[in-house]
Amino acid sequence: MPVTAARVFHALREAIVTLLAALATMFCALAVDPEPGPAILAIVLCVSLSRSQLDSNGRGRLEAALTLPAVSLAALGVGMLLLHAPWLGAALFVIAISMSIWLRRFGPLVRRAGSLIALPFVVILTTPYVPTTRVSPTIALLLPIIVALLALFWVTVFRVGARRLRWLPPTRVPKDVTASPRRASSLRPMASTRMAIQMAVALTIAFVVGYSFFADRWAWIVLTAFIVGSGNQGRLDVAYKSVLRVVGAGAGTLFALTFAGHATSNTTTVAFILAAVFMGIWLRPLGYAWWALFVTLALALLQGFEGPSAGQILWLRLEEIVIGAIIGVAAAWFVLPVRSAGVLRLRIADALAALADALDPANATRQPDDFLMAINRVESVAPAFRASRLLTRRLLTLQPADWVDTLIECRHPAVALIESGDTPGLVRKAVGAARRAMREPKDIPQALRDLRRAMMAEAQS
Repeated sequence: MPVTAARVFHALREAIVTLLAALATMFCALAVDPEPGPAILAIVLCVSLSRSQLDSNGRGRLEAALTLPAVSLAALGVGMLLLHAPWLGAALFVIAISMSIWLRRFGPLVRRAGSLIALPFVVILTTPYVPTTRVSPTIALLLPIIVALLALFWVTVFRVGARRLRWLPPTRVPKDVTASPRRASSLRPMASTRMAIQMAVALTIAFVVGYSFFADRWAWIVLTAFIVGSGNQGRLDVAYKSVLRVVGAGAGTLFALTFAGHATSNTTTVAFILAAVFMGIWLRPLGYAWWALFVTLALALLQGFEGPSAGQILWLRLEEIVIGAIIGVAAAWFVLPVRSAGVLRLRIADALAALADALDPANATRQPDDFLMAINRVESVAPAFRASRLLTRRLLTLQPADWVDTLIECRHPAVALIESGDTPGLVRKAVGAARRAMREPKDIPQALRDLRRAMMAEAQS
């Protein structure tokens, strides 16, 4: 499909810009301290900053400049505690990650800032703290701050330069078009709070299981529980991602075993790791399994293959990944679960609200941008529903994946209508009916089909 090709091409450009920023930051970090820890932190922070897009405006860059150094320093302290006082370190780790999710309730900007909290903490699972011996104690203490500011500087330089050269499109901060999450239920915590509690439970269980039964190999259990539950878009989404995580991680580990045999030096290993990160960013639009595959490959190469044989490592890592995935899915399904169909209905309602606003005759500035961004958010939850449809088509007549497909078919005629300046009453009436249908799932399919029919009829007139 042309849309998929466009997304992959855009992802390729994003991956190239991110890799260049990561390389520049990594070389600067190595110039300050030749140890691998700061260089790895540099790569992770560049990936995190590029995905969060906090560098998109002056305010975002200022907040990142204030947030990243403090978070990186805190992550280093937690890493030391995980080494010397494991249970205390685990408790602080759980609090930090859960807090980063809870912050989503305060809007898009704070949500992106919260995402910066998570990755510096996650990196300590793959690169345990190792005291540096090549710099002074003062420089060692300031290293996380130095690396964080270097990452922000190089990501800003490359991304701003890419936008000015029109290599990347301008970044827009999305609006919170609705306050629906707060009114979804007055009897239960809002979605961000429930997801934060789920993550806290999953990570706590992962640490307990890891420390109790996998004393030397607990990190992969905790890491998988985090990855499966992060970006939670409902319990079906978590289950779907857990399957892709296991499949992708299995393939990634197999690839890692192959590449490890050809890695004759640390330089070769670093090259493989950077290539894996690049491929993961590039191919992520094609499916989460690709991201899981290449991230697992990078982490496996990073941790190396010392000790047991390659076959033993393969089995042990897959075992830990499966255990972590089970913990993450169980927390999402049984601890204040977030219904995936409810998330989808909310996002479709947001898209319809943006469409209604764009078609409002009283709206002097009619742009399709907010509607397109809302459609993209709907598409982000679609893969899990489409996978479910393949398995349950003969068992269930109501398939939410059909809602997504019908709405997406309205995208191009809707954009043409918005840009034309016309405000046909039949289309606006169909939009209003579709918005009202969001209250009752059984009414949604027909309402969306009516909207599509009205859109198509207007496009052909």
